[in-house]
Amino acid sequence: MLANEDKKDPIEDSVEHAVDIYPSSSDSSDFDGPVTFTGKETTELPRSLRGSFSSLRRAVNGNSTEDADEIKRYTEEEIRGSLDEAEFDLQRNATRQTIISHIVDTKDIDDSDYKIEEDRLPIENDGEKFTNIDPELITWGYNNPEDPRNWRTSKKVFVVIFVSLYTLISPMSSSILSPAMSDLAKDFNITSTTVQALVISIHILAWAVGPLVIAPLSEDDRLGRKTVLSVSCWLSLAFNLGCALSRNTTEIIAFRFISGLFSATPLNVSPAVVSDLFDAKTRNLSLAGVFLVPFVGPAIAPIIGGFMVEAKGWRWVLYTLCIINAVVAVLGTFFYVETYTPALLKKKAQALRKKTGNMNLHTIYEISNGETTLAKLQGTVSRPLMLLFTHPMIIGLGSFMAFIYGFLYLMIITFPSVFGKTYGFSQSQTGLMYSSLGIGFILGMLFWTYVLGVVYNHLTEKNNGVAEPEFRLPCLFIAAAIIPIGLLWYGWSAQLKLHWIMPCIGSAIFAFGLVCVFQTLQAYLIDMNPRFAASSIAAAAIFRCLFGFAFPLFAPIMYARLDYGWANTMCAIIAVFLAVPFPILCYKYGKRIREWANVRMEKSQEKRDERLKAKLAQKI
Repeated sequence: MLANEDKKDPIEDSVEHAVDIYPSSSDSSDFDGPVTFTGKETTELPRSLRGSFSSLRRAVNGNSTEDADEIKRYTEEEIRGSLDEAEFDLQRNATRQTIISHIVDTKDIDDSDYKIEEDRLPIENDGEKFTNIDPELITWGYNNPEDPRNWRTSKKVFVVIFVSLYTLISPMSSSILSPAMSDLAKDFNITSTTVQALVISIHILAWAVGPLVIAPLSEDDRLGRKTVLSVSCWLSLAFNLGCALSRNTTEIIAFRFISGLFSATPLNVSPAVVSDLFDAKTRNLSLAGVFLVPFVGPAIAPIIGGFMVEAKGWRWVLYTLCIINAVVAVLGTFFYVETYTPALLKKKAQALRKKTGNMNLHTIYEISNGETTLAKLQGTVSRPLMLLFTHPMIIGLGSFMAFIYGFLYLMIITFPSVFGKTYGFSQSQTGLMYSSLGIGFILGMLFWTYVLGVVYNHLTEKNNGVAEPEFRLPCLFIAAAIIPIGLLWYGWSAQLKLHWIMPCIGSAIFAFGLVCVFQTLQAYLIDMNPRFAASSIAAAAIFRCLFGFAFPLFAPIMYARLDYGWANTMCAIIAVFLAVPFPILCYKYGKRIREWANVRMEKSQEKRDERLKAKLAQKI
């Protein structure tokens, strides 16, 4: 046994014996700072420990093929060396306790390269620095091409495009029935315009609920992003098929709601996938792409729906959606790749356990996971709701975004009435009119992605290179003018029955301005507190989806009483009142307000972290 007459602390003794267990190597990888032991002191690791098992790590973390010799080095016999089993078990336990102690005592969180994930204690580089004392720890190693952050650019682009396809299904589902609603209403004898609108917008209500419960499962290293995205896509297909086969109003409303629960999952998971692949400095363009899809989907889906309902009837509109959904599900199942590092490392560790017979190989996340899946789900549901009702920045800016998003679906729901009744267009021609929204979204993404970056970089340079989240906001002042112009243009040109191109131009102007609001506020919500980026995005999404669900319900009554011009004038006035004061207030006093709010959130998170650390400490 390692215990001796002097009754040395076994963990301190384990460091002394580490030299015998883990031979040094010429290849060095420094352990960043001291390890805090559970005894009484902080001890600097011996230099001979640094860089140990470099070639061994390369076998697992640096190369895709391992030869027999390298695999042999991960066997328990090879690592144990001359120590007997009792000594080695004590050494292994002491090493694990050392790592847990270091994780538990870590207080500083580096936000410079955050990931959109907040349900784990902060760990740098997947625990790479601990490989110097624990050769049974599986990590990527530095600059490993298997690490998603180090994948070649073409592979990253492929993954982003693929996750965007997943994200496309839900917004397409939300609006594809819009041109077919009159036919569906005749079949099911739906006379209430509010119920007709409900059939369409109930899908959006599910977006406020589903991601809170389903999306966090993608951060379980037993599942990962791929499993959650693929299963959600298949379940969405099943319930979209249920919509197509519905026999009455109740069935189609129920099936559309459940379909929305699953199809909305990519809306929340896609930013996390981008975060898996890119660091904070390089992810903006990719985030812009995945954020654009939820807007392009509602614009292109009615075009498909318009032609299909005219040719085949409303059920074939939904069958077409099912075909698109099925194609994405099949391609995703076979070709989409996992990007979540904890899940990938767990898979690598499992493969090595099987090859080497060493069941003690592990990842840092298997050591540090001190919370059950149910407890994590509790946090992912409660934190966004708490932010939604208590964080002034989310309440203020979130309400602006929510109203604008509500105006979008209010506009979508009126297209069949405007172009079908006012201008006498057929269903297929009415569907084509939605392309004006798509044009506005695409032009907006191209323009605002560039302009927002230029403005942000310019203000950062003027501030001596120190970036502030508020530097994202100035472009909102321009959007505050563009969006009301688009609403007024669309409404009055429809009421006055000007040439059909005029309401199309108005809707395109609105869509152009909406992209600015969405990109600006999403970036700001992420930057204002990176530790709570996922919860901030989820809180704003709940707010937005509730408005997207509610606005179409009163749209028919509002337009019947006020007509398109005065109704949109009222919407434009609301937009001005929301767009002018809040962005100015946030730009001038945002730092003070968010820091005050963040302190409250940090205190709440500290309590949760303490519970996590307490559970981990029980392993020591």
